[in-house]
Order: sequence, then structure tokens, then C-alpha cells
Amino acid sequence: MKMASTSNEQPWYTALLGFAENFRTSNPPNIRLCIHCLQSIFTFKPPPQIEARTHLQLGNILLTHTKNIDAARAHLEKAWSVSSSLSANDDVLFESASILSQLYEQQNQVQLAKPILHRAIEMSQQAPYWHCRLLFQLAQIFAIEKDFLSACGLLGVGAEFARTAQSDYTRMLFLLSKGMLLLIDKKMKDVDECLSMVSGLIETYQGSPIHKESLKVFFLVLQVCHYLMSGQVKSVKPALKQLQQSIQTITQIHTDDVLLSEPLSGNPVDLFQWLPKEHMCVLVYLVTVMHSMQAGYMDKAQKYTDKALMQIEKLKMLDCHPLLSSFQLMLLEHIVMCRLIMGNKSMAIQEIFQACHVCQQQPRLFTTHGAQIHTLLGLYAMSMNCMEAAEAQFKTASKLTTVSDLKSFVNLNLAIVYLRTNRQTELVGLLESIDPEKLESGSHSLKAAAYYVQGLQAFFQARYNEAKRYLRETLKMSNAEDLNRLTSCSLVLLGHIFLSLGNNREAMNMVTPAMQLAGKIPDVHVQLWASSLLKDLYRMCGDSHNEAEEFRMHSSFSQSLLKDHFQSSQMSEHGLIQWTDGQCPFHLCSTSVGSSSML
Repeated sequence: MKMASTSNEQPWYTALLGFAENFRTSNPPNIRLCIHCLQSIFTFKPPPQIEARTHLQLGNILLTHTKNIDAARAHLEKAWSVSSSLSANDDVLFESASILSQLYEQQNQVQLAKPILHRAIEMSQQAPYWHCRLLFQLAQIFAIEKDFLSACGLLGVGAEFARTAQSDYTRMLFLLSKGMLLLIDKKMKDVDECLSMVSGLIETYQGSPIHKESLKVFFLVLQVCHYLMSGQVKSVKPALKQLQQSIQTITQIHTDDVLLSEPLSGNPVDLFQWLPKEHMCVLVYLVTVMHSMQAGYMDKAQKYTDKALMQIEKLKMLDCHPLLSSFQLMLLEHIVMCRLIMGNKSMAIQEIFQACHVCQQQPRLFTTHGAQIHTLLGLYAMSMNCMEAAEAQFKTASKLTTVSDLKSFVNLNLAIVYLRTNRQTELVGLLESIDPEKLESGSHSLKAAAYYVQGLQAFFQARYNEAKRYLRETLKMSNAEDLNRLTSCSLVLLGHIFLSLGNNREAMNMVTPAMQLAGKIPDVHVQLWASSLLKDLYRMCGDSHNEAEEFRMHSSFSQSLLKDHFQSSQMSEHGLIQWTDGQCPFHLCSTSVGSSSML
């Protein structure tokens, strides 16, 4: 914060401010003397405007350069108290309200922040930039509290204010922010209306190219997430391609010196930025990983995860923004699932442990991602055949979340645990919650997965015709949206059913494409299952050459999985599968827990 004075101020004030600024900007900065100079101003009993500004400057310096948060808070509170009692409203009033509210939020005291922001918003009608900034800030607090109705109301007020202030850019930022919250709140009809309106506004926007492209990226990210949340992996492809092209355009614009030297806008209401370009790049990598994971392109998901994590590490060296930790956590969640599908459990459990570390650095993240971490531990425990631990993890995840999609995903996996352990009573208790026709989630992919689980249940009970009916429904849905992994699982299970019925030809017609598709993903568990079936089918056909080849492949997959299974069971992180309550038990991962392995 630059410490400026005006020409009509007292010489002692100008001198002390100059000394403070000199100490602040010296190399290295002398913050102790800077603070001393600012504190000396109070000995002159300055007028209220100078008193408020000095308290704000001290609060900022203490927040930025020291760990004395209590003193910083006291100065900011005094700055707000003094400035809010004056007849003239200026930047000191609004900045102190904004920074003090941020501090209260960080200290989990949002109830103290809200009245300050409400009052500052009322007082800032004639200060357009601050009015918009404070509206965004209060809306964010309501969003964190999941009071989406209040948050969307404030964003709507902001959009209308920006329109009257003749700022199409900031109006669209408010509308897109509202669309984002509606998407989180699963108000899909309202999301469609909001995105449809913004699409037209972006198309006709005549402002700076950087503003236009950043709005496009925000819009396309929401559109892609809308599709992915609905499980529409094929339908999302045009929007995802547009998003990837748009981020390339932004990168090009930012490297163009001529454009960068031009002012973006003369309107003070336009002084907002959705995300820095570097954060946008990471976000585009993230949604690409999400799509690759759902579509069953594991190699692509790994490639973009590696790129994104490398970029995050570079950015964290410059500025450890909390958003980067959120991106990092979401990337780790997706790559863990990729590792498990590809049969790399040892890397999966290490990355789950990394996710726990990210939450330890940003404790608020465990509130929002704790259920996902326990879900991942449940999937890992399933892959390790630790069914009791898997059940406990899924039940913990279910308790921690209110998100219908995650609850459905957890229940579907819990049903598979009960099927594999022949626990009919518990399974019956889950059936209604995973009925594809009654599924709480509106996701296409989860509904298709629910049909698969029903088919699996019918297969275990030797109700083969019923199983075929469910699996054909899964195939129809998964083929419609390119859900490759679900397609391969359904094909191999249908092949198993036909083999059980003695229809070897149909079994071969199902298992062969399942094996090919599983190889492209690659899904090592489906490959293991399919190679076992093909080995038997070729033996029954008298094809000894292909039988030997499938036997070799089956042995190779089996040995690879067993080796990884043993390695995972010996790792200290394996002990995390016993954690179901409280904070992550990092101490469990400091010594070997090989004795807890289940081979």
C-alpha cells in the first residue's frame, strides 16, 4: 500500500509518511521503523481523516509483513470505526471495511463481517468500484455458508448496478458468478437461463479482447462443468474444444506487448479480474482431466494432471493462493481414481496421503473435500480386497456429504461391496437409493452405473435374463455419451453371462470388444477379467494358440496386480484405510503397517 499525502496536509504528517514509505520500500524493507513512523503520527492528535487512514495503513503493514494479527485487527477496527462516523465517504472507509471483513472471515467470524459489509454497501452507492467489490465479497461469504439464495440475490443486485454504471464486462462477471452458484446448487433450469443470457451478451461485447476472452473462458468452464455434472461426456466435447482454444487465445493476447500497453477500460467498475491467466490455464487443465476421467482416457488424464500440478507448484512459489490448493486437491482426487483403474494402487494411496497434506495446509478444504477423501480411501480399500475398511470409509463419506451425486456414487460402490461379500440384508437396505428410476442424482453416467449394479446383482443371483436387460440399458446409455469404462465393464459382464448360459459365440462377441476397449483405457481389472474368459472360450473352441496367448496375458496382468498389491500393503500410508473419524492421523504413516495388509 503506497503511503501518499496531499498538498494541504500538515508538514509533520507529510514528513512522517515520507519516512515510513522510505523504510517500507528500502532494500531490505525496515518494517519496524516504518511502523514506528506511522505510530508517531498519533502523538500529534491528527484529525479523524488522517487518524483513520493511518490505522488502515498500520493494519495493512502488520497483516502483510508481521504475524501480529491481533494488532492488525485492532488497527483495522479503529480505521472502520473512525471512518464510518465521518460525513465524507472515501476509499479509507471502504478499504477498511473490505480488509477487516476478510480478516474476520479468515478467523471464522463471518457474523462480524456481514454487518460491516452490509453497511459499507449502503454507503458506497456513489463509489461504483467499491460498491461492486463489496457486493462480490458479501456474496462470497453467503456462498461459503451455502446460503445460495442470498448470494445470488446480491449478485443480481450487482449485475443491475453494473448495467446502470454502463459496464457490460462487470455485469457479465456478476451474472456468470450467479450462474456458478446456481450450478453448485443444482438449479439447472436457472443455470440454463443465466448462461443463455450471458452467451448473447458475450457475443455482442465490444470491449477489450482480454476482457472478452476471459468472459468466454468463465462461460465455457461453467458450460463444460454443467455437462460433466450431468454425466454427458460426449455432448461436452464441442464446448471443451472451444474452451481449450479460448485459453490459447488469452495466452496469445497476454504475450502481445501492444495490447498489453493499451488500457483495458476507462470505467472504474471494470477494474475486476475473474482469474489471473495462469490460474485459468490450470482450471482448463483440471476440467480436461475431469472429462478424460469420465470418458475413460486415463493416459490423457495423467498427462494433463502432471502438467497442471507442475504449473501449480511454480505458481505456489510466487503466491500461495488458496484457490491453487483447491485445484491441486481436485486434480489429486481424479488422478487417484485413474491409478486405481490402471492397477497402480501404491501410487494411489500415496496421492490420497498427499491430498490429506493439502487439507492440513488449508483446513477449510477438509470441510469441503473430506467426503471425497474418504470415498477415495473406500475405493482403494475395495481394490485391496479390504471390504470391511471399504464399507467403513463409504459410510463415513456418506455422513460427511449432502451432495446427491456423491451420495449416489458412494451407495453404488457400497452395493458392490455387499454383493462381493454376499451380505444380502445390507444390500436390500440400499436398493431403493440406487434404483436408476428413483436415483436422486440427475447424472446420466450415474444412472447408467446404477443399471450396471442392478445387472451385477442379478448376475450374482443367477437371474441371467434380467441381468442382460439391465446391462443392455447400461450399454445404450454409455454408448450414447462415450462412457468407455462403463461400456467395457458391461460388455465383459454380458460375456460372462453368455458363457454361463453356454452361448460361447455371443460370449466371444461381447468379451473381445471389451478387451480391446479396456486396453485403450487402460483398465487392468477388466483386462484381467476378459483375458480369463477369453482363455476359457478359446480352449472350448480348440484354439490352442489364442488360448496360450490369453493365458500369458492373464498371468501377466495377475502378476502385475499381485506385485502392486503386496507393495501397497507394506506401505505406511496403507494404514489410512482404518481412519474414519477426526483429522487425518499422519502418525499412522510414519511407521510400517504391513501387519494390516490383507492378501
